[in-house]
Order: sequence, then C-alpha cells, then structure tokens
Amino acid sequence: MDHGTRDELLSRLAEAVGSVTVAHPTRVAIDGPPAAGKTTLADELAVVLRAQGRDVIRATIEDFLTPRSRRYRRGEDSAEGCYHDSFDFGALHRVLLDPLGPGGDRRYRQAVYDKATDTALSEPVRTALAGAVLLFDGVFLLRQELADRWDLRIFVSVPFEKTLDRARTRDQTPSKSAAEVERRYRSRYMPSQQFYFDTARPAEHADIIVHNDDPRQPAWEART
Repeated sequence: MDHGTRDELLSRLAEAVGSVTVAHPTRVAIDGPPAAGKTTLADELAVVLRAQGRDVIRATIEDFLTPRSRRYRRGEDSAEGCYHDSFDFGALHRVLLDPLGPGGDRRYRQAVYDKATDTALSEPVRTALAGAVLLFDGVFLLRQELADRWDLRIFVSVPFEKTLDRARTRDQTPSKSAAEVERRYRSRYMPSQQFYFDTARPAEHADIIVHNDDPRQPAWEART
C-alpha cells in the first residue's frame, strides 16, 4: 500500500487513467459508500486530467435516479429499496455507458433525472472525442449490472462510522437534524452498503482502492 499527499494520489490516478488503452472513451467508475469522498475525488481528478489536455466528461449516479414514487415504493427507510429501486441502469447503459463503449457512436447524455424537481431531464446529446475520459461517481457501481462497463474501477474506502460522521455534518439542513440524518443512514444506507459488500464484493473488483479516512493523507493500493 502507498501513502502520500493528496497531489500524489491524484497523480497516481491520472497515470492509471492514462495507461488504459481502448479505442473508445475511457469509462472510469469512482465507487464507494455515501460520504466517502467520491465526488470530491472525481472533481479533483477531472482538474488534473484537463490540465494534461484530456477531454473529461463528469457524471454521477445521482442523475440516473428513478422517480421518487419508484425509489421509495418500499418506504423511505428501506435498505432493500435503496439497493434495488434507486437507479435506472437501463437508461445509464443506453444514453451514456454503451455509446462511450466498444462499438458505440460516442453520442451521449450525461443525465436523465433532476432530483430537485423529481422530473425527467431532456439533456442535449453531445458527441465525445475518442480520447475522452468519463469520470463517473456513485454508489453500487461495481454491482453485476454495471461491472463490465468500466475500463478503470476505483473504489473509495472509508469505515461506515466515519462516513456517518461526515454525513451528519454534510446532510444536515434546517429541516433535517443530525439525528434524523443518522437514523436514515443506519436504517437505509448502511445496510444497503453492507448487502452490496456481501454480494458484489466491490473491493475485489476494483483496480485501485483509495483509503480516504484522512483525505489529506490518503493511502492507495493497485490490485492486479
């Protein structure tokens, strides 16, 4: 395992992206539990790759959520519902991962759903350059339905209790207390992640594991 600064980690990840040789855009999954730091890592890596001249597409699983009526049909606290009902994998394959993959036409959309308004989005279709990089962050990205669609798999690992500490701070609002955030995490998000770990074993399928307990002093290991 390697330890180092944030910049050293980003340099190592950019090197890993650069070493992928495919004849289509490089599709990178940045997976991990809620509040592990996936979005921040993906945003920072995008800056580094763009500085190297790469065309970067940033997208997130949050823009491929199912409508609330389907997402919460088993109840808002259901861990099963979180895992099985939250995401529209069909749309994700159809409008983003397959067009950017082998034999795809590179004509993609990077979102299909607006969480704030619970409505479908009709994003414009864009055309990716053959050498583009898709940095896609989210939960459950290495489950069976998605695992073979990625050209590089990064797993951001943080102990559950630490992600819960971060979520208490991050997800609090005037109408949602830290206690309510914690209750939701313990009932919905943490059990669904445990189910994911037990069934999909994401860390075993990752190319690189980033240990992000302390984001300023991360550790990482490349799996062969």
